[in-house]
Amino acid sequence: MLAEEGRYIGEATNNVAEYRAVLLGLELARSLGAREVEVVNDSELVARQIGGQYKVKNPGLKPLFLEALGALREFDSWSVQNVPRAHNARADELVNEALDAAV
Repeated sequence: MLAEEGRYIGEATNNVAEYRAVLLGLELARSLGAREVEVVNDSELVARQIGGQYKVKNPGLKPLFLEALGALREFDSWSVQNVPRAHNARADELVNEALDAAV
C-alpha cells in the first residue's frame, strides 16, 4: 500500500460512489508518479463497464465512466479487476471514516 484516502461525496448511489472511488484512486496513483495501475474494486458493474464487458446504460454513470477511461489513458498500462467485497474490507473502513468525519 503506497497511499490511501477516503473522501466524503455527499449522498450518491453505490455505483456513483464506486466510480468516484476509482477516480480518487487514479488521482492518487498519478500524484505518486505511477505509470501503470491496476484498479481493484468490489463493484462488478463498474469493473466490467471499465473493462468493456458491460455497456453503460445509466445516463448518470456515463460521464463518470468517460472520466475514468480518460484518466486511465494517462497511464502507460492499466487493468481492472473485481474482487469480492470481503476481500476489500479496507475500502469499507475508509468509507466509514469519511462518513463519520462528515457528520
